[in-house]
Amino acid sequence: MKYQRVCLESLGYTLPSEVVTTEELEQRLTPVYERLRLPEGRLELMTGIRERRFYEPGTMPSSVSIASAEKAIEASGIDRVQIGALVHGSVCRDFLEPATACGVHHALGLPADCMIYDVSNACLGILTGLIQVANMIELGQIRAGLVVGTECGRQLVENTVRRLNEDTNLTRKSIKNLVASLTIGSGSVAMLLCDQELSQTQNRVTVASVLARTEHHQLCQSAGLETFMQTDSEELMKRGIATGAETFARFLTEAGWTRADIDKTVCHQVGVAHRKLLFEALGLATHLDFATLETLGNTGAAAVPLTMALAVEAGHIGAGDRVALLGIGSGINCQMIGIEWSGKTAKVGS
Repeated sequence: MKYQRVCLESLGYTLPSEVVTTEELEQRLTPVYERLRLPEGRLELMTGIRERRFYEPGTMPSSVSIASAEKAIEASGIDRVQIGALVHGSVCRDFLEPATACGVHHALGLPADCMIYDVSNACLGILTGLIQVANMIELGQIRAGLVVGTECGRQLVENTVRRLNEDTNLTRKSIKNLVASLTIGSGSVAMLLCDQELSQTQNRVTVASVLARTEHHQLCQSAGLETFMQTDSEELMKRGIATGAETFARFLTEAGWTRADIDKTVCHQVGVAHRKLLFEALGLATHLDFATLETLGNTGAAAVPLTMALAVEAGHIGAGDRVALLGIGSGINCQMIGIEWSGKTAKVGS
């Protein structure tokens, strides 16, 4: 998919104030660590995650998504009357029905003829929403659109800690399928896209490449972030990186880029081993990348766009950069998006 008219005008994000360190989690896991004779520091060593953040217990995703979306709208300077689509794309949502996007739409005071819906696509939900909104803008169906999502990982992590401590049938082998649940953090992000005629930044979304290898859909399964997540982490990483490499080859062709044309990257934030092996497979240098997994953990569908917002705010992404968003999600699905960053000031609401 190629785009001529689509701009990423602004981003808005909201981070939780509560920080939970991996060391603290391991202290809470003392019963299972002692029972299975696991060495202290193992979790951080395996994942590279020092800490993650949590919203207050009982936080509804929509309440935080509203805040992030307001920040993106205010940063853009675009009249909300122009917003023709709202997509809520996180794994977490308020209810099965109605769509979480409904409450967000109402609170934001968006037009009644604005198309609203939720997208569910594991860690790629918000990027999927970006592609859908970009398609609508490119086709001339809407002038601007908003994509937002909020991941609330507290309950999954706390339920996992409880199970690990209470399930005496767990072994050093079987516990591996639950480790990924301990990497989850919380975060929220919104992206406002618009037609280039409305844009003051001219940060152009130029291409999106997708690839599905659904023969591997059973490697990571969860009934929701509030329940348990069963993940064959080693096989998922292996198959995910292979799918990523295959998608990246398509992405370069469709974008008309070479590896040398890519100035900055943002990849899905799951762990240091995954990141290292992925960049080796793609033939890219890791210094191009901006990482947040060490301090935010795996924030699900928010991970890539939230990390991009922080990268822009930190000055890592700047004038003239060609940016590649490298999304890989369970399923296995892969989505890669190219953005050409202009020399104008980026707009990030925090």
